[in-house]
Amino acid sequence: MPEALPSAKEPSPTVIDATGLVVGRAAGLIAQRLLAGEQIVVIHAEKAIVNGSRASVLETYRANRARGSVRSGPHFPRNPDRIFRRAVRGMVPHLKTRGKAAFDRLTVYIGCPEVYAKVSASSLPDAQAKPSLRAPLTLEEISRLLGARV
Repeated sequence: MPEALPSAKEPSPTVIDATGLVVGRAAGLIAQRLLAGEQIVVIHAEKAIVNGSRASVLETYRANRARGSVRSGPHFPRNPDRIFRRAVRGMVPHLKTRGKAAFDRLTVYIGCPEVYAKVSASSLPDAQAKPSLRAPLTLEEISRLLGARV
């Protein structure tokens, strides 16, 4: 059996810091880059924010959690990294081969693991939250209110 040829070293992933990014805007931009073949690591997912009034945002997330059944789903996450991943999944054709491959190139972390502590993380200027009089609701806060231990 012939030996496998040494493959080219995989390019290092793009590290994105989600601090202060609006979840939906960031998910859309990240989805485009994933579909283009980029490998992306998102750190500090718990510091991403969701726009809207506190009551309507919490009502939406609680309704998503309560929908369906325990056995058959749909299963909506309550941890901030999983909520962020789910938002990106909604912007990728995840049921098709191309979308599955793109979604597999995404890694999301709560906080910053030691591996990426010394790597300079980029941000997405188009997804930055605009100043508002209303205090932003972070994914960490939403997760805690949904019952996650973050």
